Amino acid sequence: MPATFTEAELEAYLDEALAVDQMSALEVALRDQPQLVEQLTSIIARRDAGVHSLGEVWRRARLSCPGREQLGSYLLGALSEEEEQYFKFHLEVVRCRYCQANLADLDGQQADSNQAIETRQRRYFQSSAGYLRTK
Repeated sequence: MPATFTEAELEAYLDEALAVDQMSALEVALRDQPQLVEQLTSIIARRDAGVHSLGEVWRRARLSCPGREQLGSYLLGALSEEEEQYFKFHLEVVRCRYCQANLADLDGQQADSNQAIETRQRRYFQSSAGYLRTK
């Protein structure tokens, strides 16, 4: 029995916005179902022709996605309760892969930065230990 996918799911596939398991299932289906390939080709042709719905423009421009600066504030816990709830919804319920990747990158940078600071402080202390006077 061939797998069925909605046009919205195919659009999300092209935007790499589907969950990983759905993307895998769609890629398997594309190998076995020529009509699905034709449907995907039709969507790509429509996009290339410049015919877009308001929803497509919204998704492509990521208008509901917060910026990296806002994501950084989220990591630091510096947002209002309302903004924090939106971010949690966007990251955990909508599961925006783009924002999850940005958040993971920022989190990694923050961890690297903290480690670099600790290393630098330790080196300063070690290099100046012989110069400290005791009274």
